[in-house]
This record gives sequence, C-alpha cells and structure tokens, in this order.
Amino acid sequence: MLTTLIDGFLCCLTGKSANVVVPIETSELADGYEFVEVKPGRILRVRHVIPERVAVEEPSGPGGSVHCKRKITVYRNGQLLIENLGNLARPDRLQAQNGETEANCTVEVELAEPPSNPTPDTKVERTGSVTSTGRARSGSAPESSQQPRKRRRKPKRMLVIDSERKITSCKETHVDVALFFIHGVGGSLDIWGSQLDFFSRLGYEVIAPDLAGHGASSAPKIAAAYTFYALAEDIRAIFRRYARKRNILIGHSYGVSFCTFLAHEYPDQVHKVVMINGGGPTALEPSLCSIFNLPTCVLHCLSPCLSWSFLKAGFAHQGKKEKQLLKDRNAFNVSSFVLRAMMSGQYWPEGDEVYHAEITVPILLVHGMYDKFVPVEEDQRMAEILLLAFLKIINEGSHMVMMECPENVNTLLHEFFLWEPDSGPKSKQLAEITAKRPETAKTPPAFNGEATSETPKSK
Repeated sequence: MLTTLIDGFLCCLTGKSANVVVPIETSELADGYEFVEVKPGRILRVRHVIPERVAVEEPSGPGGSVHCKRKITVYRNGQLLIENLGNLARPDRLQAQNGETEANCTVEVELAEPPSNPTPDTKVERTGSVTSTGRARSGSAPESSQQPRKRRRKPKRMLVIDSERKITSCKETHVDVALFFIHGVGGSLDIWGSQLDFFSRLGYEVIAPDLAGHGASSAPKIAAAYTFYALAEDIRAIFRRYARKRNILIGHSYGVSFCTFLAHEYPDQVHKVVMINGGGPTALEPSLCSIFNLPTCVLHCLSPCLSWSFLKAGFAHQGKKEKQLLKDRNAFNVSSFVLRAMMSGQYWPEGDEVYHAEITVPILLVHGMYDKFVPVEEDQRMAEILLLAFLKIINEGSHMVMMECPENVNTLLHEFFLWEPDSGPKSKQLAEITAKRPETAKTPPAFNGEATSETPKSK
C-alpha cells in the first residue's frame, strides 16, 4: 500500500505513469501459448490448444433449420418496433401467453433514451401487442367518438430480416469446430482457465487471446490503442487466423461486445455465441462522470481501493478462495494507464438495439444473479431484442461467474454447444422462438440448461 502511494506521488511529480507499457510478467512459454503480431509492434498472447482426437466424426444428422422473418422499424421519436412475422415456408400459428393463437407476434420497446414527452402516437393499437408503457392493449377498441385523432408516424428507418439458418450440434470430435474465449476489461485469458482446461480435455479446439495491455500481451503507450475499434480489429485478426468452418464465440463483460461485432461481421462463420454478464443491447459510450476519468497517477494511488471494490462487486462471496482466484487468474491486474484508456475508449455508436436485432445466430445469455456491475434487467432486455436467444441465470454467481461456478458454467455451455433444434414437421421449435414475449425469455425444451434456475420474468 505504501509503495503504491509513493509510486503515485512520484507519478504526479514527474508526469510519467508507472507500469504503462510493461505487461504482466509471465513464465516461460508453455505448450499451447503463442504470440501473434496482429499489427507491427502489437503482439497478443494467445492460448491455442488443438487436442489429439481419438476419433474424427463428421457432423451426423441434418440438424435443424430455423427460418425466421422479422420487421424492424425505428421511428423518429426514438421508438423501436420489432415484428416477428413467423415462418414463410410453414406459417404456424403462434401461441400467445393467454392461450390464444395469432398469426404473428409484435414486440415494441423503446431505445436507450426515450422521448421526454411521449405523445399518444407512441403506442400501437393492436390486439396482443406490447406498448412502450409495458402493458398489453385490450382487444376492445374505444368508441370512435372518444378515440383521439392519431397522426400517421413516419419511420426513420425500416428493415426486414429474412433468415434461414441450419443449426447443428457441435461435438468435441468435429474438427471443423473452434471455441473462442474473449475476456473483458482488466482480465486476461487466465480467467477462462477452468473452461479452457475442461473443453480442451473433451476434445475441442480452444483459442483465447489476451487483449492489448492485458495478461502477457504488449501494452502500447498511446490511449488510442485501447479504443473499441482498435481492440475489435485485434480480435478480428485473431478470428481470421484461427477460425474454422463452425466457430463458437464466448465473451465476458466487455468481451461480449467483440463477440457481437464478429457475429454481425461474419454471420456464416459464427455458429453460436455465448454472452456472460454482457449487459443490454445499447451503444457503447464512455461515462462522463466516472472515477476512471481521474488522472493516471491518482488512479495508481487508488489501485488498492479499486481492487478491493472489484472483489466486492465481482464476486458473490469475498473469502480467501476469491482473493486467490484474482491473484492466480490475473484478474483486474493491469496498469492504471491501460485501465483508464480502456474505460474511456468504450465508444461504439453502431452497436445499438437495431445492430443486435439483426444478428441471426443462436445466443446463450448467462447471468450471475449477484452481479453488481450488470443488472439482470439488462440481460433480459438483450433477450427481448435478439432474434434467437436463451437467458439462463446462475443463482450462486456474480460478475465473475465462470470463476465462481466453473462446473455450472461448463455444463451449461456444453449443453448449448450440443444443442440443435428439432427438424421434423411436428416441431414447435420455431413457434417457441418467435412467440417469445417481453415478459419472459423462453428456453426451448431441446435446451434445458439444468445447471441454472428458470429465467425470471422481466419487470
């Protein structure tokens, strides 16, 4: 503690921050670790394990095809309307929550910043639809004499997504499957230690990079090296280097944004995505009133307090086990300069609700119930926006749930990797997916996720 204060005081006097460009010290290069130069002078440490498979088995069975069509309308008053139009090839009638059937299902939500003075035309007068106030409209319309005159709203943007995806089981014996693990701010690839060991022993090929300035990767001197776009290009380079035919992305916290970016940019190569405590589908924007806006030397002096706060908020329990996990897994062990640059560089205006609604890959949302960084309502909102998403909550976990509850997380991820929708004509899979309403995020029977609790209803 005293050493930290002295270093911070010298940092303020000299104007030079301590530990700016030196990454975390690491031991000799072990088996499974590589150093990849994504750009001249920009080197990332990557753990890459290709297990020796006893038998190579090609994907068996046809898998399942999901053909969905949805219409997304963005209005000038900041309202987002998502209409799930159902299956064009086989127009099943969807089952509503009240037991009745309807031809399609409409979900209406507001953007991150709704208008301060909503007008009457911000609601949709449609039986069974959900309005911006969160209440369902009744089927009986008021008398024409009492009904106020409504102006026809002009959409600001409208797009139609007509997608048909073949979703197959990704077994450990399939050589065309690769798993990518992406950590968040302050972490390293070591936070995935339990998952990397578990899935590599099963026979999966695993790839996990250290972000720039984290773990044993190089730490550039300039803050521009840690913007979202700079880090996203690093992850793109890693993905293009190691990608197979079917790739599964697993992201945690800030790493979820990079998974979303890759799923949007490479929809044919990204087969499934797992988002762990990633938050809502809103555009990234640094906070103007944040402790991370303080000078680097001040943050360096406060680093013990920040580490204690991270332990308090990132884990459901704060015992010797959790402290040792932080130490062993290099979590929240980055320089003050890198931490400040990472937090101020989280600017990604393209990643809004519409951007997320356009993603067509199956997505598993995992949330630790005691997470103090990401409220459960944000992941519930993500489940509402995404086309094909399953939300599962681990009651015993917090923000670092993959370190706290590795067995539950590993089991849940493995079940999702092996999951595929039913392909027979009697399947109700598509109906269950497209009938998903804002009040709850349903999980199809084919993917039980027994390691976690049932998804609670949104408020």
